[in-house]
Amino acid sequence: MDSIEVLPRLHMFRFPIGQAYLWRDGADLTLVDAGDVNAAAAVEGGIRALGLDPAGIRRIVLTHGHRDHYGAAQELADRHGADIMVHRLDAPVVRGEERMPDPVLHDWERPLYDHALTVPEAPPTRVDRELADGDELPFGGGARVVHTPGHTPGSIGVHLPRHDVLFTGDAAAGVGGVTPGVFNTDHAQAEESFHRLTALRPAVLCFGHGDPRRRGRHSSPGLSTA
Repeated sequence: MDSIEVLPRLHMFRFPIGQAYLWRDGADLTLVDAGDVNAAAAVEGGIRALGLDPAGIRRIVLTHGHRDHYGAAQELADRHGADIMVHRLDAPVVRGEERMPDPVLHDWERPLYDHALTVPEAPPTRVDRELADGDELPFGGGARVVHTPGHTPGSIGVHLPRHDVLFTGDAAAGVGGVTPGVFNTDHAQAEESFHRLTALRPAVLCFGHGDPRRRGRHSSPGLSTA
C-alpha cells in the first residue's frame, strides 16, 4: 500500500485496486472508504506511519457498496469502535441482504471489469448510519453528502465546503483525464451525477481511482473532461 499526502490533514492510501482517504481533525480520524477485505492491517500501518493512532478512527464513510471500497470496514470498525456510514440505497448490499445491480458495460470496459473482479468478495458488513443527500457529517468542519447515483444506486460524493475538498467515490475517475467513472449501472444517471459534482468546483478532488487533483495545477478549474 502507498501512502500519499494530499493536504497536511488528508492522506490517500492506495491499494492494488482502489484507494481510501484518511482525514484528520486532531486525534479524530475519518476514513472515506476502507479498501478490500485484506486492507485493514495496511490501513492501520499507514495511520501509525503518520504518527497517529488507529484507535482514533471515529467513522468510516463508504462512497458506495462495491467490495474494493467496504471490504475492510467491518474489521476496522470492530477494532476501533468506528461507525460505518453508507447511503441508504446501498446499505442493503453492504449488509449482505441484497445483490448489487450488474453494471451495463461498454465493450471496452469488459477487460477492466474482469480485472476488478479479482478483488476478494467482501463479507456482510454492518451499517451504523444510513445516509441521504444533504446529510451533514461531523468531520472536516461539516462534511456534506452528495447523492450521485449511476455508478451504483447509492453512490455518494462527500464535500468539505470549509476546506474545498471533494471525495467523488467512483462517480468520477482521475485516470488519464477526469471523466465519469466506469462500470455504471445507469449511464444517464452517472452523467448527471458527474455534472452535479462539476458544479461544486472543488479546489481538491479525490477519486476512488486515480491521483487526486488540485485546481490551479491543471488547465481547467474544478472537474474537467480534459
